Amino acid sequence: MFHYYMFHKPYGCVTARKDDTFPTVMDYFKELNNPDLSPVGRLDRETEGLLFITDDGKWNQKMTHPDYRKEKVYEFIALGIMDSQKRKTLEDGVLLPGDDRLTKPCKIELHYVSTLLEAKQDLPPEVWEASKHNRMDHPAFYGRITITEGRKRQIRRMFKKVRCLIVYLKRISCDGIFLDEELKPGQWKEWNPSDSISEENIF
Repeated sequence: MFHYYMFHKPYGCVTARKDDTFPTVMDYFKELNNPDLSPVGRLDRETEGLLFITDDGKWNQKMTHPDYRKEKVYEFIALGIMDSQKRKTLEDGVLLPGDDRLTKPCKIELHYVSTLLEAKQDLPPEVWEASKHNRMDHPAFYGRITITEGRKRQIRRMFKKVRCLIVYLKRISCDGIFLDEELKPGQWKEWNPSDSISEENIF
């Protein structure tokens, strides 16, 4: 019998089994004493949100292999200005440094415009400390992006191509399965792939 867990990955831990510098996502599952558990895909250290943990290798592959093109939705805060041309550029696909093919089409929703100072309350302390050298009235904007790939630090690299800087990133869904908002960062719950949490129950 396989096991599946929905995990709210916190900011600051890495998606790995071992790391000499930072805590890992698997540190949160030590109490289960199940060496077959693995993360489904990966989120970088600075990204929080939905991450599945399982010992079902076939399901893991189905959720992560590029051929399946699973939709992944992220909420973000970015510094800079996102105009219609930049948005279209990103949605159509961009060539990232070191890659030989464009990113696949994505969807970007812009929620509202703010400033760095106003965004302070929504930023992890480490990010705020690193951002304090910027002007407090530096433009910032909030939004949501849907992608079907999982290249390394893809969203951050995409936004950098249009001179915008992601300062907060949270995955809220994968393949139509939404993170249970009752799970605080660092918390997890046993879960089953046949279950789903609709967006209507969250927002």
